[in-house]
Amino acid sequence: MEQTINSMPRIGEPAPDFTAITTTGKLQLSEYNKGSWVILFSHPADFTPVCTTEMSAFAVEEQWFAERNTKLIGLSIDSIHSHLAWVNNVREKTEVYMQFPIIADLDMKVANLYGMLHPGESSTAAVRAVFIIDPKGVMRLIMYYPLNVGRNMAEIQRALIALQTADEHKCALPVNWQPGDKAIVPPPKTLVEMDERIANTSYEKVDFYLAKKEL
Repeated sequence: MEQTINSMPRIGEPAPDFTAITTTGKLQLSEYNKGSWVILFSHPADFTPVCTTEMSAFAVEEQWFAERNTKLIGLSIDSIHSHLAWVNNVREKTEVYMQFPIIADLDMKVANLYGMLHPGESSTAAVRAVFIIDPKGVMRLIMYYPLNVGRNMAEIQRALIALQTADEHKCALPVNWQPGDKAIVPPPKTLVEMDERIANTSYEKVDFYLAKKEL
């Protein structure tokens, strides 16, 4: 799906497709995405401290994501040579190896396509964006962080599990939901459904419109 420069992807729409050069070779999103979830995330620049902690955290958790049918893609507006040197430097200094593809987005094509450039922050560096794309290629979640605040890996993982759980059980999930917690029962749409809800004793109910159930 083609989008204009500086457009912003939207939840519920097809993720904009692209082909890019990465640290693992040429990659087309729609091919990489087939049959699996994808998390695409950007960082401002190689060889910077906050970015190093973030990208290393994704590398450490890569197997965790793989076990949940999820692939990773990183991005920054740096050259492939810079990426390779940085990946090798991090491996040498910390023994963390960033093996997932990292897009070399020197022409800012992908950054513009995904609305990663926020001029109020920087016109030459991507903000810390996170996009979760489902196996059908649909955009499901978007997070943006400023340049000076690192992301929360636990929240990214929680959000992924929540999306997968909501899809599997056709339900909604409440604030601070964690695996094992109860899910929200969809609110009734008719008077008959409302009366059935009121009479139901198996749900945890605040009122007929707000009820929870075990998954």
